[in-house]
Amino acid sequence: MKFMVLAKRNFKEVWLDRISLFMAIVLPVVLLLIMVPVGRLNPFFTATILAPGIVLFGFAMLTFSSGMILARDRECALFSRLLTAPLGANEFLSAYSLPYIPVAIIQIAVIYAIGGLLGLEISGNAGLVFLILFIMSIGYIGLGMILGSLFTSKQLPLVWVAVEILTIFGGAWMPLEDIGGALQSAMYALPFAHAIDAARDVMVYGVGFSDIATDFYWVIGFTLVFFTLGIFLFRRRMVE
Repeated sequence: MKFMVLAKRNFKEVWLDRISLFMAIVLPVVLLLIMVPVGRLNPFFTATILAPGIVLFGFAMLTFSSGMILARDRECALFSRLLTAPLGANEFLSAYSLPYIPVAIIQIAVIYAIGGLLGLEISGNAGLVFLILFIMSIGYIGLGMILGSLFTSKQLPLVWVAVEILTIFGGAWMPLEDIGGALQSAMYALPFAHAIDAARDVMVYGVGFSDIATDFYWVIGFTLVFFTLGIFLFRRRMVE
């Protein structure tokens, strides 16, 4: 496939960006190591409860990194040359998205491995937990494609901060029930809270798919929307 040539180039870019990899993989581990000891004072801060939210916090870095590489390419002569290649918008976005999938898998594995050393337990199906988080990671990458198509490399960091804030207020560090009101309703209009809730319910209560189906479909629905919108916006860039 011709798009694989571009994907390989982007794969190299991803793994050469040591700062982004640190933020995506190492920083979430540091947060887990800092926050779990606080669990002695706050029962919410246990490895089992915190892990899904910390994984999503790391995924938000995928949004930044994937969006940034696309935004930078749009701003240089390379992008004009790329547009002469016989590739469609969906193939371009695949080439920019695929390199981040191994990073997402590593993020999940590392957090749960370190969490296991800190007392993390999964009462339900571990494969279901992985599936929920993996699909959400693809959603974050798709969101990066949207931001990379809309914003410049200078504007994107400010927008990315908003994504991190939405992830945190999606229940990463606190129970949404404690927030309540309009903010809680707003967070449940986005996929992040649904992904965290679904993963936690499987881990803590051992529930099956039928019990978290609504949250799961919310996550997969937004993931499809993000990529569909990303393809649409990229196509508009291609003809501008």
